[in-house]
Amino acid sequence: MIDKKDRMEVATFQKPKKGNYHSGDSYFYIETDDGFLCALADGLGSGEVAKDSADAVIGVIKAGYTKPLDELVHLANEALVGHHLRGCVLGILRVNYRDQSYSYVSIGNISVIAVDHYGKKKRNIPVPGYLSGVKKSVKVHNGELQNGAVFFMFSDGVNERKLTKEFYSHQTMDLTIQWFTLQQEHYMDDDTTLIAMKYSK
Repeated sequence: MIDKKDRMEVATFQKPKKGNYHSGDSYFYIETDDGFLCALADGLGSGEVAKDSADAVIGVIKAGYTKPLDELVHLANEALVGHHLRGCVLGILRVNYRDQSYSYVSIGNISVIAVDHYGKKKRNIPVPGYLSGVKKSVKVHNGELQNGAVFFMFSDGVNERKLTKEFYSHQTMDLTIQWFTLQQEHYMDDDTTLIAMKYSK
């Protein structure tokens, strides 16, 4: 799916694990006058039970998306306390249009990659583990926003080793997703979500 916002072009690909109707991944993004936020959650396991956990986490992020990233992670963690829900891994990216910066946080195996207009990649090092209601330390990473910067966020259903230079070099996000889709001849071994985002002033 392609969604062209005011300053962000967003393309998404999602596919459930083979044999499942529901994807255990859930995502949310929003653009405001001040900036852009995208979050991707992956519930532990697969199917409907995993989806419930991911949806609960994304629900609290939707409700409080203006809050600082570390606070959003804390709220997401609290959402998993005292329910039938399993754990969840999470990545959140925030782009600030006013001060031309970006920041991101990742808990567990959600990958966040920033590519500047020179094609140089910056890959996050996520905090290991997952959210389960137990207090978790958070490290927020920051960077300078450049015109033409591209961001990628994906769950562990994406095999990063198969993402070639061609994948990262497309100038439009629809071509990026088309390239990725053509590589997927069969259902993946895990729920798969890929979000590609390009910033333009």
